[in-house]
This record gives sequence, structure tokens and C-alpha cells, in this order.
Amino acid sequence: MKIFFFIFIAFSLSISGGLHAGGLPNEYYQIDDNTKQKEAFFLHMKGLVDKSNDEIKKDREFITDFFAKAMPGAFRGLNQKNVGYLIALRNKYGIENLFDRDEYYKRINTVPVSMALAQAALESGWGKSRFAREANNLFGHWTYSGVGLMPQNRLPGKTHMIRVFSSLQKSVTSYMLNLNTNDAYSLFRERRYQAFLEGRTFNGMESAKTMVNYSELKEEYIKMIREMIEQNNLSIYDQ
Repeated sequence: MKIFFFIFIAFSLSISGGLHAGGLPNEYYQIDDNTKQKEAFFLHMKGLVDKSNDEIKKDREFITDFFAKAMPGAFRGLNQKNVGYLIALRNKYGIENLFDRDEYYKRINTVPVSMALAQAALESGWGKSRFAREANNLFGHWTYSGVGLMPQNRLPGKTHMIRVFSSLQKSVTSYMLNLNTNDAYSLFRERRYQAFLEGRTFNGMESAKTMVNYSELKEEYIKMIREMIEQNNLSIYDQ
């Protein structure tokens, strides 16, 4: 098993030379053992999820430091460079009040790894869906820009397209930004913030309960995420 993981890590690091038009490295699709392929999927995806979460952590560290220094002085004499970065974060995360510390804390936080892995597997068919392989789209993101991949079974009158990403990493980052900004996931942010205030981990099994608006399947979709986490022991990544 260790040898298999080392081999997979090696070709993951050389990803730029081994991709389809989209999707995971070529070698992934050549694995003929279902269990090993699932292990490879989660191994590869965890690297992407961790990287996107690390970028969020940097934003959150800035917010924590900024308000720790600015609030005692009632926001007087602020460093203009820091204010400029704060404005950029306000725009990125859709925050109305520039100095609303609590809203920054609600929106700028990581996504539980177990839930991200479970949704990636569900939404992309373990990276084998047309959307994943042709558009690097792991989470079923739509676009109304007129530019994207045409859904094969789109209903008459619908105008959405499947968003195309230049890399799987950008798909993961977009997924997290969607959860952190879209009104449909306000409950996710509220529950996560409450866990933060209580000093406890907000894990995938808990966060999955807030994903009722992610799919037309509603409560059934929540059940699917939680089963994916449980059956594949993904909760270990939240500890």
C-alpha cells in the first residue's frame, strides 16, 4: 500500500505533464482496482483541499491581526496598505460593512476537509464525470455567462452552462468561496461561526447538515454526503 501511495504522489507532483483536457492525472484513470482508485482520489483531492484551505487561513490570520491592532485605537491611524487589503477581502467575500469583524469571521474560514472530499466524489463521480474531465469542474458549478460546457440533458428554457476551470485547484477554491459567500449557505456559516465561538471543531458530519440548498435532492443529498463520509472514514481528516 505504501508503494502505491508513493507512486501516486510522484505522478501527482508531475501533474502539469500528465493531464487530460481536464480531470485527474492520466494514471489515476488507469487504476483498475476500485479500492485503490478511491484511495488515490482522496489522496489527490486532499492535497487540493488543504491548499485552498491554507489560502483561506492566510486571509483569516490577516483579519485577526488587523482587528486586534485596530479596535483598541478605534480604527484611528490605520496602515493604508492594510486597509487596502481589507477592502480587497471585503469585496472578495461580499461583506457590506468594511469594519464588521464578526462578518469577516463568519465568512473567512476553512471548509471541513471530510465534507469537501465527500462532495467532490459525489459531484464528479470520483473524478470520472464529463464535467470533471472536460472542464475541471469537481463540484457541479454552473455559470450564466454564456461561456462554459453545455449540459447534455439541460431542460428546455434553461440557460445555465457548466463552468470551465483552468485547473482542479481553481475548482476547489471556487467551491470554498461559494460556501463562504453565497446566501444559500448562510446556515453553514452561522453554524461554523457558532462552533468557533464555542471553541470546538466544526466537522464534516455537522456541516453536511447545512447543505440542503446545494442540490435539488435536498435532505437526501445531506444523507448522501454523510454516508460518503462515514463509509470512507473521512472524519479522520477533521481531527
